[in-house]
Order: sequence, then structure tokens, then C-alpha cells
Amino acid sequence: MTQIAVVDHGAGNLVSIAQGLERAGADVAVVADPAGLNGADGVVLPGVGTTGAAMDRLAGAGMVEPLRAWPGPLLGICVGLQLFFEHSEEDGTDALGLIAGRVQRLEDAPLLPHIGWNDVLFKPDPLFAGVATDATFYFVHSYVVVPEDDSSTVVAETEYGTRFAAAVRSGRRVGVQFHPERSGSSGLRMLANFVEECAGNSNVA
Repeated sequence: MTQIAVVDHGAGNLVSIAQGLERAGADVAVVADPAGLNGADGVVLPGVGTTGAAMDRLAGAGMVEPLRAWPGPLLGICVGLQLFFEHSEEDGTDALGLIAGRVQRLEDAPLLPHIGWNDVLFKPDPLFAGVATDATFYFVHSYVVVPEDDSSTVVAETEYGTRFAAAVRSGRRVGVQFHPERSGSSGLRMLANFVEECAGNSNVA
């Protein structure tokens, strides 16, 4: 069975995420230290709140360098996606630096935080295999990622006041600004696609 480690850094919808992954056939372990990554086929980095608080918790748990070095599939959700980038303007925080770019406040938004369901326009990517083109996903955020090279990393966009990246990919690292665990059947299909991507990973850690 595919082994998925969900990182518990004190700010994530761990139960819903774990249930979604388990429904997709994964064996899920919620982990809070580097040893929890051993034997995993894939890692999920969730998050709500701020990048600064999340980075502090990861640093305190000794998880920063292990996550930077993790060679297998890695899924970031909401703040988990924002942690992929180099720097967040939200609180002046340096993040994991897995993808070149920054996190900035959502510009021209009619109201913040942005809460609700949005259409997502996605490019062909394994994460969205079998997801209907008219699917909607649930967002809760005030900040967005701005990749340095969006032409090669952005695999989905949405619009709320302005268009912004809803999903990015860099090799085996893929992240979404929305919450798949709160996005009904489309979100569950996306989680299942991530599990399938991890299935051939063969315990790289």
C-alpha cells in the first residue's frame, strides 16, 4: 500500500486530508518529526494561518532541511504551497526555497480573506487527470504565490479580483492554493491522483 506522510506542524486540516488520502487507497501517517518521513512514498505539507508561524513550527521540529532534501513526491496545500517559495511578504519570512519566487498579498481582491468556491483553469498535469474542466475548488486565503518563472511552473489559475496561480509544479513538487480536502469529489479525485503519482515511488526516504 502506498505510504503517505502528512506533516503536522500545528496548522492544517489533518483529519480531512488523511481521510481523503485513505479513501484513495493510501496508508496515511501524520508525522511531526523527520523520522516520520522514513519509508514514505510521498509527503503532504498542509497549512492554514501564516507562513511565518508555519516555518517557526517546522524549524522547531527539525523539519526544514529534511523537507528541502525530500526527493519524492511532495504536495503542498494552501500555506503548504506558499512554503515552497523563497520569501513571503506576509510577515517577512524566508520559506523553504524549493521554487524561485515569492508570496504576496492578493491584489485587487473585492474582499479579503478570499473565501469560497472558484473555477480553476488548469493545464494538462497528472494532478488534474480526470477532473472535469468545469470543476470548482474551495479557497481560504489572503496571499498568493508569484513564481519567478510562471510559464514553466504554473499548472492552474483562478481569478478573484485578479488572476493568480492556483497550482504550481516543479518536478515532483506540486502545490495548490485551494483546499482539495474541502472541495468535494473533484478534490478527492485530485488527492487520488497524487496517491497514484506516489505509488511508483518505492519508499525513497
